[in-house]
Amino acid sequence: MTGSAETLEGRRRRVRPRVVPLPLLLPALLGLAFLVVPLIALLVRTPWRTLPDQLTSPEVWDALRLSLVCATAATALSLLLGVPLAWLLARTDFPGRGLVRALVTLPLVLPPVVGGVALLLALGRNGVVGQWLDDWFGLTLPFTTAGVVVAETFVAMPFLVISVEGTLRAADPRYEEAATTLGASRFTAFRRVTLPLIAPGIAAGAVLAWARALGEFGATITFAGNFPGRTQTMPLAVYLALQSDPAAAIALSLVLLAVSITVLAALRDRWMATP
Repeated sequence: MTGSAETLEGRRRRVRPRVVPLPLLLPALLGLAFLVVPLIALLVRTPWRTLPDQLTSPEVWDALRLSLVCATAATALSLLLGVPLAWLLARTDFPGRGLVRALVTLPLVLPPVVGGVALLLALGRNGVVGQWLDDWFGLTLPFTTAGVVVAETFVAMPFLVISVEGTLRAADPRYEEAATTLGASRFTAFRRVTLPLIAPGIAAGAVLAWARALGEFGATITFAGNFPGRTQTMPLAVYLALQSDPAAAIALSLVLLAVSITVLAALRDRWMATP
């Protein structure tokens, strides 16, 4: 009986309408064209003959190197802080948890420039926290490479937290409870039992966070500035090149497009699977 029910459910999932109503088809095609045509235009207008020269210039390599280093550092910092935060939201019950979750996801909808201004007010030399960092440790974050990492972490970490929290909620907590009843501490159970269970979610969240950090613009330029070799990442280089050398801007945009496609390919089993 159960097998028949599962077979019936599988058949229902495989049913697809063969005739699409025209009022739905036209807006769907327009929406697809709206998303795809700009990408096609980027490929069509790419200066393929001069592309190798554009991509091998020292300025491009400096921006690419800085982008990769900062995005990787921001992802590592997001993992260090975000995985415990996701566990806290998924596995514990405390007053104000809904408010904390809302604050964690706020950078997803907050304009990046506003995030950069908030970082300046918090971590700037005269900021709420930044003045103490400067007085006690001589540490100044704005307009430095470390500031780029901080800005990218601010906008990227919510992606990792949401992904890991969802994976934790889907994982059975009884495995952790069984480990603790056998004498393991809560941290040992987390390290030896929970982490292997949620590893795919952590990997997916890390890839999303890395891609978001790599493409960050608003918070970076506001908090860290646009100094070649120190804070000028690939999106900032695209913005600057667009004003003086459109061909170089197109070439840099093509690199970021290739990275985005690579990220989608890496996450195809998680986000692009057919139900």
